[in-house]
Amino acid sequence: MKNYVNSPRFAVSRTITGFLAAGLLALGGANALAQTSGDEELPVVRMETSKGVMELRLRPDVAPKTVQNFLDYVRQGFYNDTVFHRVIPGFMVQGGGFTQDLERKETGAPVENEASETLKNLRGTIAMARTPDPDSATAQFFINLVDNDFLNKGVRGPGYTVFGKVTEGIGVADAIAAVPTGRRGGMADVPAETVRIEKVTVVGEDAED
Repeated sequence: MKNYVNSPRFAVSRTITGFLAAGLLALGGANALAQTSGDEELPVVRMETSKGVMELRLRPDVAPKTVQNFLDYVRQGFYNDTVFHRVIPGFMVQGGGFTQDLERKETGAPVENEASETLKNLRGTIAMARTPDPDSATAQFFINLVDNDFLNKGVRGPGYTVFGKVTEGIGVADAIAAVPTGRRGGMADVPAETVRIEKVTVVGEDAED
């Protein structure tokens, strides 16, 4: 069975241990993520988790299809009550695809890889998780805890699509990374304490309750 969680682990295992894992900007430096395209305002997403709140500014000017795909899932409420199911300190935290019972959620069609050489996998950036097929990303995403250069386009292939950055609450990602992990549901690196994604909304588009 394909496992979207394993692709980044596949790469990091080769880098850190030299063994293959079993499963899966520079444009002005880090400030490239803060730039806008013309006068267009960049969308901001609020992610409420059991460890705190993060806000992420997305980059449709660089990865338009990926951002639209992510926003579609957000607006559908897809990410509400999901979990961060894969946590690797010193690498990344991954979520957006499983329920609290570790049941895989059904997703839509994959989105085309839009990895860019100018929008890199730096600390605090959010990128799409995928299988070894570059164009296989659907709903799962990961937040880089450090600069993961080997995930960038052109370093070891097509790379992983970065489509935004945590602008508030990066300490929440660090807190998630500090949770002990183990094997559960046939997966490795699963937090022993469930880390919930309680609600994800587009700032300024919150539904009226």
